[in-house]
Amino acid sequence: MAASAASASPAKSEEEERTLQQELSSPILLADRVIKLAQEAESTRTECSDLAIQTDRLSHLLRSTVRLASSNQSLYERPVRRIVSEVTKNLEKALTLVKKCKKHGSGVLRQVFAITTTADFRKVQSLLDSSIGDMKWLLSIFESDEANLAIPPIASNDPILAWVWSYIATLHIGQLKERADAANELGSLARDNERNKKMIVDEGGIQPLLRLLKEGGLPDAQIAAAYALSNIGTDRERVQIIVSEHGIPIIVRALADSPMRVQISMANLVAKMAELDNVAQEAFARENVMKPLISFLSMNTILDDPKIQDIPSLIQKKNELGGKPRLLNNYSNLNSSFSSHSDGSSRGGHHKKDREVESPEMKLRLRVSCAGALWMLCRESLVNSRKITETKWLLCLAKIIKAEKDELQINCLMTVMEVAAVAELNPDLRRAAFKTNSPAANAILEQLLRILQEESDPRLLIPAIRYIGSLARTFPTRETRIIKPLVTKLGQRDSDVAVAAAIALGKFACPDNFNHLEHSKAIIEFDGVPPLMRLLKSGDQGQLHGLTLLCYLAIHVGNSSALEQVRALNVLETSARPVLSQHHGLREIYTKAIHQLTLYQAGGHPHRPSHAV
Repeated sequence: MAASAASASPAKSEEEERTLQQELSSPILLADRVIKLAQEAESTRTECSDLAIQTDRLSHLLRSTVRLASSNQSLYERPVRRIVSEVTKNLEKALTLVKKCKKHGSGVLRQVFAITTTADFRKVQSLLDSSIGDMKWLLSIFESDEANLAIPPIASNDPILAWVWSYIATLHIGQLKERADAANELGSLARDNERNKKMIVDEGGIQPLLRLLKEGGLPDAQIAAAYALSNIGTDRERVQIIVSEHGIPIIVRALADSPMRVQISMANLVAKMAELDNVAQEAFARENVMKPLISFLSMNTILDDPKIQDIPSLIQKKNELGGKPRLLNNYSNLNSSFSSHSDGSSRGGHHKKDREVESPEMKLRLRVSCAGALWMLCRESLVNSRKITETKWLLCLAKIIKAEKDELQINCLMTVMEVAAVAELNPDLRRAAFKTNSPAANAILEQLLRILQEESDPRLLIPAIRYIGSLARTFPTRETRIIKPLVTKLGQRDSDVAVAAAIALGKFACPDNFNHLEHSKAIIEFDGVPPLMRLLKSGDQGQLHGLTLLCYLAIHVGNSSALEQVRALNVLETSARPVLSQHHGLREIYTKAIHQLTLYQAGGHPHRPSHAV
C-alpha cells in the first residue's frame, strides 16, 4: 500500500508541473494530423473536408490560447486545462475517424464502411462544434474585465460551473471594480448551498480572493473578498484550506491597517474562522491578532487605574511627543506590532485619521466585531486565553462590561467566560491569572456580581454564572459574596439560567473543591434547597444537574434539617431512576448520598441526632 502510494505521488506531481503551453501543444499537434489525414482521405471526402474545416477553426482557437497564456503569467488555468482536456479527447476521436477514410479492401467492404461511418461523422462533427464553442467562450472570459455569464457547451448541464470559472477568471485579470463585483457574486453563490462552496474551492477560488484582500486599494473590494471567504469557510475543512493558502497573515494585516468598515469585515472573518477551527485559532495567535483587536475594542475606554489609559490615545501621545508613554506590559509595543504586519512599511498609521472621524455607530460596530472575535479566539484556546491574562486586557474587558450595554457587553462577557473555562482545566493559568489579590480578576468579579444582582437578561446572567463556576476552586471561604447570588439564580424562572446556577454551585460543592464543605453549608444557609427541589421537577438538564448538586449536599451535610424538611432522601429515591439510567457516572455519588441521608433522616437511624446547619 505504502509503495503504491509513493509511486503514484511523483506521477501526480509531474502532471501538475506541466505548463499550460505543454498542455496546449498536444491538441494543436492532433489538430494538424487530423487536417492532414482529412485532406488525404480517399472515401467520404465531403465529410472529411468539412471535418478539416472544423478542425482548422479549432486549431486557430488553440493557438490564440497559447499566445494568451504566453503573454499573461496570471492566467487562470483551471478552465483552460479542463476544456483543453475535453478538446483533446474529441480530436482523438476525429483522428480515429479520418484514419478509416484511407483506401480499404474490396468495393463491397468500402460501401459497408461508408454506411457505418455516416453517423460517426455527425457525432464527431457535433463534438468538434462543442469544442469550438468551449474555446470561444474560454477566450471571451480572458478578453474582458467583466465576467461572461454565457454557458459554454462543456457546462451545459452545470451552468454554475461556468459562472464560477468566469468570476474567478475576473478575479485574476479584471480591474479592481470588476474583481470586487466578481467576489460578491462568488460570495452569493457560496451562500446558496454547500455544493457551490465546494466548487469554488475545487476550482481555485480561495487564492485570488486572498490576493484581492491583500492588495487593498478599494475598501469595497476587500469587503467583498471577506464576504466571499466568510460564506465559503463555513466548515473546518474549508477554513483549513484558507489557512493553508497563507490567509491568516493577510487577514491580520488587513485588520490592523484598513478603513474601519474593512476592519469590521476582517474581525467578523477572524471570529468565524476561529469558531470553526482550532488550527486557525493558533495561527491567529502566532500573527498577534489579539493586539489590534484589543486596541480597537478599547477605543474611548479609560481605565480607572491611572497607569493604564486609553490605548489608542497613548499611541497618539507617544507619536506626538516622540517618546514612550508609561504603559503596562505589552501595550507599549502595539504601534510597532502593527507596522510589523505591513511588510516592513509604515502602513500601520495610514487610516488612523480616517478612524478618528468615523461615526460613533461605525466605531461601535467595530468594537462589537472585535469583541466577538476575541470570544471565538479564546474559546478552548490556552494560548489565546493566556495572552488575555498575561496583559492588562482583563482590566480593559472589565471596564467595557461595566460601561457598555447590549451586544458589546455580551461579547465581552462571553470572552471572559471562555478564558475562565480554559483556566478551569489548566491549573497553571488559573493560579497565575486568577489569584485572590489580582486586580484584573477582582475587577471582572465585581462586574459579574453586579450583573447577577441587577440584571435579568439570560444573555448576561449565564456567562456571568459560568465564569464564577469555572473559577470555583479559586474562591476562599472568606469570599462570602459568591454563593448567595448563585443560589438566588437557582430559583430563576428561565430554565437555562437555573441550570447554569446548578452547574456552578455543583463545582463549589464538588469533593474536588478544597472548600467543598464550607461551600455546601453556605448553599444551604442561603436557602438553596427549596429552589433546588423545584429544579429537580424541570426538564432533563435541570434534573441531571439538580440531582448532582443535591447528592453533593447530602454527602457533605447530610445531617442538615433543610434536607430533612424537604424529605431529600425520598426525593432522591423516587426521582433519580430516570436520570441514573442515562448517566451512569452519577451512581457512585448517588449511592454515597443515599447512605448519608439514611443515617440522619427518618427510617434510617432514628437514634442518631439531627444537626441542623
